[in-house]
Amino acid sequence: MTGSEVSVRSVRAFVRSHSRTRSTGLDRYVTGFCVAMFLAVFGAPLSDVLAGLAGPADPARMGAGAALVALAMAGFLAAARAAGPVLLPGPDASWLLLSPLNRRHLLGRTGRALLLVAVVAGAVLGLGVLAVLGAPDQLVWRLLGALALGVSATVGAMALAVLGQASQSWQVWLTAATVALLVLAVMAVSGQARTVLAIAASAPLTAVTAVASGAAVVSALLVRQAWASLHKIPARDILATSTRAGHVTSAAVGVDPGALTWIAEDNHWRARKLTSRRWPSLPAPFALAWQDWRRLARRPGRLATMFATAASPAVLAQAGGPPVALGAAVLAGGLVVAAASASGARRDSDNPALARLLGVGHRPALAARSLLPALLSGAWATTALAGLTLAATGAAAAGGSSVAEPGTGVPVAAGVGAGSEVWWLFGLLVAPALAAAALRMARRGPVDHSLPVIDTPGGAIPLGPVLWAATGPDLAVVGCLPAAVALVCSPAGIGVFLAAQAVTGVAVLAGYVWRAGKRSAS
Repeated sequence: MTGSEVSVRSVRAFVRSHSRTRSTGLDRYVTGFCVAMFLAVFGAPLSDVLAGLAGPADPARMGAGAALVALAMAGFLAAARAAGPVLLPGPDASWLLLSPLNRRHLLGRTGRALLLVAVVAGAVLGLGVLAVLGAPDQLVWRLLGALALGVSATVGAMALAVLGQASQSWQVWLTAATVALLVLAVMAVSGQARTVLAIAASAPLTAVTAVASGAAVVSALLVRQAWASLHKIPARDILATSTRAGHVTSAAVGVDPGALTWIAEDNHWRARKLTSRRWPSLPAPFALAWQDWRRLARRPGRLATMFATAASPAVLAQAGGPPVALGAAVLAGGLVVAAASASGARRDSDNPALARLLGVGHRPALAARSLLPALLSGAWATTALAGLTLAATGAAAAGGSSVAEPGTGVPVAAGVGAGSEVWWLFGLLVAPALAAAALRMARRGPVDHSLPVIDTPGGAIPLGPVLWAATGPDLAVVGCLPAAVALVCSPAGIGVFLAAQAVTGVAVLAGYVWRAGKRSAS
């Protein structure tokens, strides 16, 4: 045992001895009891899910399922990269990190926590792989192989994220891995990887064992390299990630999700030098809203990512998603895109004095700021519905039928049925309602924790967070009700639904702007 390791342990023992909240045997007993209760409650449903995975998978849904698994893995990589991932608690970051202690041993506890997170995520990913490929025989052994493959993938991805934090050259490999996963998702959903997936689904156990063993070896090498590079991570990077994690933890403990978006946006713009450019000659309300357009133009990668996710409803449809899930995916995705471009309205609401000094009325300002969310959400929803129509057309062609089955939630194939060629119009018509909902979400205040807690058969529900979460989506549900009914029911004629959606969307946006402007003026 080296002297540096003894020093770290001595310091931590000294801190624990002077701590007011020391861990006792009762704490460990409560933790073990909670784990046992969790296993007892969820053991039976999990065993039922595993039993349902036995048997061969549906080849028609295999490509979409593989695409979802690849996207989940890419999301895990992106989340690990955004989180740091190596960080320390606030006291350790401000005191022990800058001390002469061995940094590798100081960060060892964080490394073990990251390993645990990666193992849990890998187990979920392994279940997803088994659900995609199926288990034609030997369910237990194929389950173990899928779990080993999933855990190896996530542990290796976490190690790659740690290496990327320690060295800029590893950032290239991290980016390349993310891009490769996205390409794999596109190939899987397009059907080009159908042969490879069929071979993997019917592979013998020896091949599964060889692949899982190879993945475990590669993952172990990456973990070893990441452990060796812990002392190379710059202190300023660890301090930055630790500060960001502290802010996120404070927002989570205080149940204030709105603070998380402020943290992310402020961290993005704080370290950037922006060039000055002449403001265009526009009417006063549109000149005020022009900052939202400039902010969006300065982040082209974010815009590209937004529209890349428009294919997710089509992928969900190919994977056999229920009608309600498909309709919710289209409308919820459009609402998220609209809310991502409404930060200007949020700043006006947080600083009303500055908004009054600008000399622009509240109603004209809200109306001008609603244009960008309406444009983005309408374009996103239109693209998503066009993808759903193409997915239905491909499914109908593969199945030998020209029309999708009623009640599937997927629009009928283009050119068949009354009004089936104009399903994409719903994307344009829901845009005003989604823009109104996004503005309402941007202008809502913090969570009111003084509201009572409601006792329900399912447990106690705090009313403050529930009302905060429903502020905004409630307006989207009301404004998009005709489109939601049409997407779920798939009627033969959609002209009436289109007309109802056009009137409802415009009425919701106009009513919200008028009412919000009146309330702000008073």
